[in-house]
Amino acid sequence: MRSTFLAGVTLSAGLAMSAAASNIDVTVENMLSSGGFSFTPVWMALHDGSFNTFDNGTMASGWDGLTEIAEGGDTGPLSDRFSTSQPAGMQTTLVQGDGAPVFSPGEMQSTNIAAGDATVNRYFSFASMVVPSNDLFFGNDNGMAYEVFDAAGNFNGPIVIEIYGSSVYDAGTEVNDAFGGAAFSANGGNSVDEAVVIRSLFTDGGDAGYLASFVGTGTADGGSIAADFGAADLIARITIVPAPGTLMMGMVGLGGLARRRR
Repeated sequence: MRSTFLAGVTLSAGLAMSAAASNIDVTVENMLSSGGFSFTPVWMALHDGSFNTFDNGTMASGWDGLTEIAEGGDTGPLSDRFSTSQPAGMQTTLVQGDGAPVFSPGEMQSTNIAAGDATVNRYFSFASMVVPSNDLFFGNDNGMAYEVFDAAGNFNGPIVIEIYGSSVYDAGTEVNDAFGGAAFSANGGNSVDEAVVIRSLFTDGGDAGYLASFVGTGTADGGSIAADFGAADLIARITIVPAPGTLMMGMVGLGGLARRRR
């Protein structure tokens, strides 16, 4: 099978702003240094809080679309599940867009998401694959973890979600082997299926030493891995602000499309 995380996540929410924020700007950054790991296009969605991308400690096979993200970064099947269970929800997949679609170390990309009914689509979810790997990913396993809007539709933020290595998950669908068909790796080899529960890479019996085995090896886009990351390392950041023009009472929108490469 082939199909990437959520490490120690920190949510920083400012005082709730009185807003008619039907649109939000979301910025995704790869916080790792040059030569570090990348991650695939990031699926993200606004919903009513009843949608769970996955639950830690369960089988990935029980969550349509999770295996495809974790083994190959394919967000299509998860998007289909979301559309079926959240017909009023809003979703998108953010691609880095500068050459290779993956978010390489230091890269950033922003997008605008229309919330629809902000009194309903109050909660934010996301998922992406860590590459190269066999089946590592990050995402939130609690659909109500990030409340973007309150019950009245007021924006709660700015919101900063910081994703640490401790929140990277192993989907448990493919044996961890840097030379065994790992996606986005130049190492080659054939992948081997496994069937164990989703677990944190650094806890729950996860194989943290697996990352170090990629150091000194090549990536599919012609680069190479020069450093792994640990549980305490910040690997990604997601920032959510109201889109310009959506705030009431003379407040200025903090968002705006941005893209840069460190």
